[in-house]
Amino acid sequence: MKLFVPGRLCLFGEHSDWAGGYRRYNPELGMGYTLLVGTNQGLYAEVRAHSQELIVRTCVEGKENVLTLPMEKQALFTEAQKGGFFSYAAGVAYQFLSYFQVGGLEIDNYLTDLPIQKGLSSSAAICVLVARAFNQVYNLKLTLRGEMEFAYLGEITTPSQCGRMDQGCAYGNRPIAMVFDNERAEIIELNVPKNLYLVVVDLNAGKNTQEILAKLNECYPFAKNSVHENVQKYLSTVSYDITQAAIDALQAGDAEQLGKLMRVAQAEFDAHLIAACPEQLTAPVLHNLLEYEPIQAYILGGKGVGSQGDGTAQFIVEDQESQERVIEIIERDFPQMQCLKLTIYASK
Repeated sequence: MKLFVPGRLCLFGEHSDWAGGYRRYNPELGMGYTLLVGTNQGLYAEVRAHSQELIVRTCVEGKENVLTLPMEKQALFTEAQKGGFFSYAAGVAYQFLSYFQVGGLEIDNYLTDLPIQKGLSSSAAICVLVARAFNQVYNLKLTLRGEMEFAYLGEITTPSQCGRMDQGCAYGNRPIAMVFDNERAEIIELNVPKNLYLVVVDLNAGKNTQEILAKLNECYPFAKNSVHENVQKYLSTVSYDITQAAIDALQAGDAEQLGKLMRVAQAEFDAHLIAACPEQLTAPVLHNLLEYEPIQAYILGGKGVGSQGDGTAQFIVEDQESQERVIEIIERDFPQMQCLKLTIYASK
């Protein structure tokens, strides 16, 4: 059978998934709240059962690679611990072998048009792809939540520091909200009355996600100074309120309000979080693009993506014509940057 799994864009609420998990140590912290949507790009694969091996073929950026492992727990666990692209597939296979009587899989990931390691959850996409393949090939009857759970368990078997938000790509291109309270993650499916148009920009400037996560996690579970207090305040109450307003605007199809909220979210993020990791979160390339005068007439608002820093930016625009114009200007004036179209389609 053929499968497609997209990447995942966090529109609002970045970092609040893992921050909400700290409520198990400090109940005074606020819950995490994120607004997510699947990308229009992703991983395409043909999958079939294999009697005794996990075989994964991939073609990323023109390079073909093959992983072949016996369907044995120790072999899969060892590969998962190595890190890297194939570790995610091995980690998910390890989890399925731990919980179900399954054989192997042959996965031919013949096309990937999703940028890798750009804050669009390419690692979660391969984890969901493998989980869905096991689910459908062996008729395990897992729900979408079940596929997400096994994808998450598989990814944390690797050295990855992902949160539960990333596996939201299992829901495809539909927008969802997720609430994070201790170990609990609630999913809310959302409806959009009309198409919304965004531009996602790979800044191609480099950032250290691990450093950002490490510095922000130092602020939890109990604040020791004003910097910690500001981080906790933003990732709970401030971010929660902005995300709720964004969900209301999205379900009303109000692109202009979403743009205003993106600007507010970025300003509040900067005010509360930059001091915790100034080396990464000052992000001069991101802020230069967000404020770049030639695109201001065509955008309704913009902000950073994922862990923020000089990684990826997102803009919301009024229509397809504006979407095309923003891409044209950015790729003309910043040839090192790569732009992707993202359309959130009206609910059917």
